[in-house]
Amino acid sequence: MAEFSLDNILRSNVKKLIPYSSARSEFEGEAQIFLDANENSLGSTLNNNFHRYPDPQQKQLKQKLSLIKDVPAENIFVGNGSDEAIDLLIRAFCNPGVDNILIFPPTYGMYEVSAEINDIAINKVLLTEDYQIDLNAVKNGIDNNTKIIFVCSPNNPTGNLLEPTSIEWLLKNFNGIVAVDEAYIDFAGTQSWSQRLNEFPNLVVLQTLSKAWGLAGLRIGFAYTSKEIIHVFNKIKPPYNISEATQQLALQALQNEQQAKEKTNILIQQKIRLLEGFKQFDFIKTIYPSDANFILVKVDDAKDLYQYLVAKTIVVRNRSSQPLCENSLRITVGAPEENDILLLALKSYKA
Repeated sequence: MAEFSLDNILRSNVKKLIPYSSARSEFEGEAQIFLDANENSLGSTLNNNFHRYPDPQQKQLKQKLSLIKDVPAENIFVGNGSDEAIDLLIRAFCNPGVDNILIFPPTYGMYEVSAEINDIAINKVLLTEDYQIDLNAVKNGIDNNTKIIFVCSPNNPTGNLLEPTSIEWLLKNFNGIVAVDEAYIDFAGTQSWSQRLNEFPNLVVLQTLSKAWGLAGLRIGFAYTSKEIIHVFNKIKPPYNISEATQQLALQALQNEQQAKEKTNILIQQKIRLLEGFKQFDFIKTIYPSDANFILVKVDDAKDLYQYLVAKTIVVRNRSSQPLCENSLRITVGAPEENDILLLALKSYKA
């Protein structure tokens, strides 16, 4: 088992960094008058307290999330979407022009984009034909400058969970960060890796409110990890990375946990309906199993079918440019009436 040392992989400039100290982060307790942060003391042009800077540590939001996710608040980072956590991981642990990350195409595109923005090389190990991690190939894909492995499970765009034994092997045998992206975990009916943080000091679990909670427009994501890595995140993040409005709305949404579960169950049932419905179409050659809220299908001619659906004002995602996804469309599970329209349109399609 590899021995993980945070100190060994953290960038030296980040170790030395003195973070920006915001007014709200310096103050603890109750105050009658705030004259510290150069805010507008006359208030907001809105009927709300938006003239004050938000809580830089999102304490209330973390406390509520802690109860829902069964993760201590001190092990939670709140980001501007999970994309912020992806970017912070790369900036904290990867030296530009020197280090690299490892990804498993086909997978979520922001790992590669964030790495390229930060001048970080990208090692790629293709998933197997059944979209699982090839551990033998991984051993050749890791070198002394590999700092982070990104694992998307359930994977986007393929929709399937990756084998837990493979992820556990990475956590035990790689002495860098293993980031498990669980954006779609609520649809999978399986335990989150966030429940195993105590076992793996190099584990970072990414989640979001964009999918099951239906809050894509708010841009709220989370990272669950060790207190030491949370400290690194807080050190380099912008001081007020989550607005007051976003924090308030996210807190309101988290009060509706039962509603989120009900909506998730409806989408799962609709996914089953689509999986069955797609079987009637000869031009759909392969229907891949899905643990997410979307389905990947291989078709005769993805470009032609995509353009046909667009003409019907139905937008899906053509993933044919991705490795192992030739002639494949990724179709999000819609509301029941949207799925009615989709299936009807597919019945009229002539390849």
